[in-house]
This record gives sequence, C-alpha cells and structure tokens, in this order.
Amino acid sequence: MAVKVIDSNRARALWREILDKAQAGGEDVVVERYGKPVAAVIAYEDFIGLQDELDDLRAARRAGAAYEEWKREPGRAVPYEIIRADLAAEGLLDE
Repeated sequence: MAVKVIDSNRARALWREILDKAQAGGEDVVVERYGKPVAAVIAYEDFIGLQDELDDLRAARRAGAAYEEWKREPGRAVPYEIIRADLAAEGLLDE
C-alpha cells in the first residue's frame, strides 16, 4: 500500500478526508512539518494491532537513551538489585 505524504498545513485543510480514508483502511498518511515527518495517520484498528510492537519500539528507544546517558556518566548507575526491588514494590515486576 502506498503512503501519502502531506504538509501539516494541507493536512489541516483535508483533515476530514484524511480521517475518512484512514477509517476505511484505504490510505495511510504521513504528515510533515517543515519537510520532516512528524506523525502518521492510520486506521485505529491497525493501531491496535501494532500496539505491542509500538510499546517494544518505544521501550528500546528509552533503553538506548539510558545506555547513552550511562556511557556519559557511569557513576550515576543504580545497581540492578535496587531497581528490581523498586519495580517489585510498585507491582511492576512479573515474578
């Protein structure tokens, strides 16, 4: 499927049409601002199907940023045992 790329000003003018086409599942649109892509409009059904992959992608980005920060200042690192205990205390750790 081809992806349509449009400027944010044009997207604003065609917003209803963009939403209608996305809802029908017939067209994905990338919206650019100043010539750089900033957002994609896809069918909500497709978004739900991609949710796990999006979560993984965003987690990988956060991990990469944390690793880069650690490389700049390794002395600020927190031992794994402390992180694990904090996650368990918050109920965020599957054991």
